[in-house]
Amino acid sequence: MPDAIHIIRAKRDGHELTGEQIDWVVKGFTDGVVANEQMSALAMAIVLQGMTRAETARWTAAMIATGRRLDFRDLPRPTVDKHSTGGVGDKITLPLAPLVAACGAAVPQLAGRGLGYTGGTLDKLESIRGWTASMSAERMHELLADPAVGAVWSAAGADLAPADRKLYALRDVTGTVESIPLIASSIMSKKIAEGTGALVLDVKVGTGAFMTDIADARELATSMVEIGRDAGVRTVALLTAMDTPLGRTAGNALEVAESLEVLAGGGPPDVVDLTLVLAREMLAAAGIDGVDPADRLADGSAMDRWRTMIAAQGGDPDAPLPRAAHTMTVTAASGGVVTRLDALAVGIAAWRLGAGRAQQGDPVQHGAGVEIHCRPGDPVQPGQPILTLHTDTPEVFDDATAALAGAWTIASDYEPTPLVLDRIL
Repeated sequence: MPDAIHIIRAKRDGHELTGEQIDWVVKGFTDGVVANEQMSALAMAIVLQGMTRAETARWTAAMIATGRRLDFRDLPRPTVDKHSTGGVGDKITLPLAPLVAACGAAVPQLAGRGLGYTGGTLDKLESIRGWTASMSAERMHELLADPAVGAVWSAAGADLAPADRKLYALRDVTGTVESIPLIASSIMSKKIAEGTGALVLDVKVGTGAFMTDIADARELATSMVEIGRDAGVRTVALLTAMDTPLGRTAGNALEVAESLEVLAGGGPPDVVDLTLVLAREMLAAAGIDGVDPADRLADGSAMDRWRTMIAAQGGDPDAPLPRAAHTMTVTAASGGVVTRLDALAVGIAAWRLGAGRAQQGDPVQHGAGVEIHCRPGDPVQPGQPILTLHTDTPEVFDDATAALAGAWTIASDYEPTPLVLDRIL
């Protein structure tokens, strides 16, 4: 019979844990048999010693087994989901889900809320009057089966991988977040439990991402792809650049408005390009051939699907989006070409303006954020607006502008960098 002390010692000393040990400790922690102090010690041992592919796959499966696993195999269309590791201005999920649904796939999109400078999909959608993320598994199935809807954005239920929720809260306060096996299993346990048949991962790399080093990002992406495939989920990962914010907005309602521009056939080129790249990957993973998602943007069917999805979850697609009560414009001190706009600085500014939260449960301002007028590659004149800051609490402008000190560079030459850095199969 396994016990916590021997499991901690085994991992501390660099041994590979057995499947029986992993199953026992994950379930025991979830059930309260393994104390927080013991799981903290084990998590630290994992941070220091790592885990093998077999251990990581079994750890993920054990977390899934602590809760419910949704089953959409009886749907008339193949299921596919996308997960992003998060970045500044990353609103891709908003236009992507209706676009892929309009192309013939079912998209069970479990999403989260933002914390710190990284925005949350649910916070953005909740800026739409009446829209709600809460739904039962039965309602999710009903909407996915509906040929007029075919996609949902939903908060993960408490019964999906409850071990992960409990373990993440512990890791957050014990300095054990930075472990690629634990990060990978945390993400993948929820994605596998949601019941999707295929998954595309968007792993962000850069100053505005959790992973700032491409080698670490590649390792995380590879680990998640392996976990997905070991669990029978067709999985592919893209590494995408996050040194510059995506698009021209960072904030909740601001990003919804920009997503609507994309669905209407316009929008910033980088947002459009990444939306289409990910849509094509999702369709390929789902086994759907002969459909070009660019056509669904052009003919308005993706926008139609958006409106249906919003209404199906209680929202009013015609309601005006919230606007902040106060704005402040930040201008260029010199002329030239913008060669750098730091994603982290913009994200922190948006957070300080009220678009994000310092801890789970804090309210957000739906109209707050940063509007970007000049991106890398754009020419600029002295006194020309670079950014507009939006907030309902103007007393935070000083803190927000302080975060932007040195956030951009203006020079004479600009060398563009690719948006997609690598593809992991």
